[in-house]
Amino acid sequence: IDDVLIEMDAAEPPILDGSARPFLEALRGAGMVENGAKVDELRIREPVRVVDGDSVYVVHPSDGLEVDVSIDFAHPLIGAQSGRWRVTEESFATELAGARTFGFMREVEMLRAKGLIQGASSENAVVLDDDGIVGTALRWPDEFVRHKTLDLLGDLALAGKRVKARISATKPSHRGTVTLVRELLAQEHREENVLDIEQIMKILPHRYPFLLVDRILELEKDRIVGVKNVTINEPFFQGHFPGHPIMPGVLIVEAMAQVGGLLLMGTMKDPEDTVVYFMSLDNVKFRKPVRPGDQLRFEVEMVQVRGKVCRVKGTAKVDGELVCEAEMAAMVRHR
Repeated sequence: IDDVLIEMDAAEPPILDGSARPFLEALRGAGMVENGAKVDELRIREPVRVVDGDSVYVVHPSDGLEVDVSIDFAHPLIGAQSGRWRVTEESFATELAGARTFGFMREVEMLRAKGLIQGASSENAVVLDDDGIVGTALRWPDEFVRHKTLDLLGDLALAGKRVKARISATKPSHRGTVTLVRELLAQEHREENVLDIEQIMKILPHRYPFLLVDRILELEKDRIVGVKNVTINEPFFQGHFPGHPIMPGVLIVEAMAQVGGLLLMGTMKDPEDTVVYFMSLDNVKFRKPVRPGDQLRFEVEMVQVRGKVCRVKGTAKVDGELVCEAEMAAMVRHR
């Protein structure tokens, strides 16, 4: 499930039986609907190693999600446990979703004194004293490492994308896995630099001061993402609201059009011999002013192609907030 709205009236979801199984059953019972949206995946190209305290993670590229988890607790019923799973809808449901959280009797009073685990009991957790389990029975002999794996998968979901990787986690923790997710996203961001300024200049005919694209981050068949760093040294700031510099709206649209032009020219076998003429602008809206120090992020997608005439739709954002949007029609011609 990639698109779901969750509403809560407290700081965290109810613990239920201490596992993910009741939530899985509720979601399956509600049913799912395909909405035609694109599924975002998080893939890595190079191995990643993250250490956070006792938690150690080693990640390698993979076409699916594979996890190898090891834990070690100084308790006679737990000790050293490890497990390896290729995570699919079926394996998650049958081997991991039902693994319950666990805790130790010696920690209960201390946590309750801090206002935590007020509802904790053997009905919603595996509770251990010094010798064994209190008031319940294990669902698997290695339920402890299975729950730690479930924790790992829950924290990986914070990436906001489907993680495709082979992950070896030794003594994983919530904080450690969140640190890992941040590093995976940072690596993805570094790898997304598809076209730098030199490559852009080989495709677009524009030059300073009219070249308004600094970098292309993503380039697919029908979608492109580019950025423009706005600095106080831009020549238009000298005459556009001196003393209160604001980037002209028409130049925001021009920058968006240049990003769209790279998308259109990327479909050509000989982009160096191609030029894009924009024919029309529709539904242009300016939402917020753009000032020096802002980074404009343009997302342009193909809407329609008819012969040499194309229609694209674009947005411009600063820090995730929409500042401009427009629909454009263009013609691709050979020089």
